[in-house]
Amino acid sequence: MKKIYRILPLAALLLSLASCTESHVLPYEVEKPESIANQEIIDAYADLKTYVDRTANPDFKLGVGISLADYVNKSVQYRLVNKNFDEVSCGYEMKHGAIVQADGSLALDNVNKLLKAAQEANVSVFGHTLCWHANQNATYLNKLIAPIKTTGGNLPIETGYALKMSNPSVVNFWEAQTATDIMGIENNTEYVLKIAARGSKAGNIGVELQATSNYSSDGFGSIALTTQYKEYELKVTTTAVRNRFIINFGQYDGTIFIDKVSLKKSGTETYIIPENNFESGIGGWFGWGNSSTREKSADGEGFGGFGGGTIEKTPEEKKAIIDEALEKWIKGMVTNCAPYVKAWDVVNEPMSDWPDPTQLKTGVGKTLAADEFYWQDYLGKDYAVRAIQLARKYGNAADKLFINDYGLEAADQKKCQGLIQYIQYVESKGVKVDGIGTQMHVTLGETTMEGIRAMLTKLAATGKLVKISELDMGIKEGGVTVKTENVTSAQLQQMSDFYQQIVKAYFEIVPAAQRYGITQWAATDSPTSSSWRGGEPIGLWKLDYTRKPAYAGFADGLKSLK
Repeated sequence: MKKIYRILPLAALLLSLASCTESHVLPYEVEKPESIANQEIIDAYADLKTYVDRTANPDFKLGVGISLADYVNKSVQYRLVNKNFDEVSCGYEMKHGAIVQADGSLALDNVNKLLKAAQEANVSVFGHTLCWHANQNATYLNKLIAPIKTTGGNLPIETGYALKMSNPSVVNFWEAQTATDIMGIENNTEYVLKIAARGSKAGNIGVELQATSNYSSDGFGSIALTTQYKEYELKVTTTAVRNRFIINFGQYDGTIFIDKVSLKKSGTETYIIPENNFESGIGGWFGWGNSSTREKSADGEGFGGFGGGTIEKTPEEKKAIIDEALEKWIKGMVTNCAPYVKAWDVVNEPMSDWPDPTQLKTGVGKTLAADEFYWQDYLGKDYAVRAIQLARKYGNAADKLFINDYGLEAADQKKCQGLIQYIQYVESKGVKVDGIGTQMHVTLGETTMEGIRAMLTKLAATGKLVKISELDMGIKEGGVTVKTENVTSAQLQQMSDFYQQIVKAYFEIVPAAQRYGITQWAATDSPTSSSWRGGEPIGLWKLDYTRKPAYAGFADGLKSLK
């Protein structure tokens, strides 16, 4: 119901009536704007966690995903979290890629700051996550199982330094260049270039001598790069005096290593560029174009001639090495956090998306991102068994250990059933899985309550703890993602209703003894710069921390907790 308020007339109106024989105020009524009235209703709600019936659900955790930096710096988000939630989960900062350093050591200072801040606020910390394929220090892990380099073969030896150049995209060949200025190039004279080079992939680059006065040039031709160092010898006869040596790599989108560069007059020992191995740096070399870069390479990326070889590690050797790395990581992380962290996502997102969501994910046959590493490709189907064994060994006896995945609410329920079957397999190996996490990154206009209820029913039937682990909500209209700036008041109300239905279904279907809790993954709407649902209205609060209708829907769902 809209509220009606009496408003006093303006002073000017009073003055205009002063000449009347009988002066009095003329009351009139205006309606409060609907948007203000509705916001007042939302703001009248209590803090979220106050709606949890602690008598009926003493162990229930109302959680939220956080940025570690925002929380430990005690920003506005810190205060909002402490008022509304029981538990926090980090989106990234407790994962392998954030903690494990290049030498395998663990950087735990930031995690310890989080634990201290949370303990002071009486907020629990959920460990997310110990064993995943993404956000890993894949460089370190891959180095552990890399082939052993030997001497006595015919492969190029990589040692020392090189000139490293990178080009982000294909453009015209002259739009990414590296150069060095030279002296002594004569007209109508043959010159010999020797150079060693390799690339991050196969491709071609060009080299030339140029006159900077008019940018005319004489080209040596093309260098066909491979992923291993090769030595090249090229010749050119000049048609004019030249004063610059140039490498053109605009049509190569990748990284190039250059070493052992020399340029001399043919038939003489007159060097224009004495052999340059870049051991002392890349001074005198410069360049431009297409955001390309030039730098001294890392040690061990230069060319040291031929005579090297490699010995591949066997699958058994790789398995042993990766098992050791997994134990080192889990032991260090869990032991450090054990005084305060009592629950973990031990295994995150094990199940495949396509073509068969009942099978485990694999990195085989894929082009992997820099932070991807699939533990299961080396440890096999029992990788989750091993991870849980280690978490149990180094953690607290009563820790709650979860396997977590997304898309379990899909209409066909294949992934949900596949995950349950995998958990049954894991437990057949003698380890206990305490709970199942369902992420629930849902989308209004796509995700159905039928799928959600079917999923919750299946998870509840396992007898295990059930956690909604990463709940947030986007919108699609006609298959198109709706951004925050375009969302309508009707859509915001639909989101509110959907949140209420989801939370209510959790309490209706999951027995009280199995309710670990619900974690809202995004407290606020997503900034446009975010890598996760960037610019979408996914939160319970706006970016300015104004409550949204979704807040009311979530709270109304919690009221059903019995």
